[in-house]
Amino acid sequence: MTWTVTPERFDTPDAAQLLRDYYGEVAGRYWKRPATGAEIDEGLTDDGADRLAPPTGHLVVGRCDGAAASCAGVFLDPATATAELTRVYVRPAFRRTGGGALLLAAAEGVAREAGMRVIRLDTRSDLVEARGLYAKHGFREVPAFNEGPYRDHWFAKEL
Repeated sequence: MTWTVTPERFDTPDAAQLLRDYYGEVAGRYWKRPATGAEIDEGLTDDGADRLAPPTGHLVVGRCDGAAASCAGVFLDPATATAELTRVYVRPAFRRTGGGALLLAAAEGVAREAGMRVIRLDTRSDLVEARGLYAKHGFREVPAFNEGPYRDHWFAKEL
């Protein structure tokens, strides 16, 4: 399997479908049932994905053997030199193939290029695989830096 990870607009067909798949999975896990198409549409309405474009952010898309397989967003805050990692997703068929590590490395690279010194994220307790991936790649749990119903763990990493 050959992976490539490159920046891509959030609204290309591949990126939009990855973001839709991401939302479907995290919503379904939270509700403990598959999310419906209507629920996914509602969740994606005004979800802030448009901020994943310069100058406020970037989206990176991973492809495995040419197939769109993963994505990660990076919001940028130049005032604090802090990036926020968001919408990290690897399609189930491509998990455990090394794509998650490449995805994180690409997102960190985008943040570094933009002059960020720290990258952080929040996640939920049920997203066990994601928390394991972050810890494996140098993210450390930190005190809460935001609030919300879908946040149980906070991580950060110096760049």
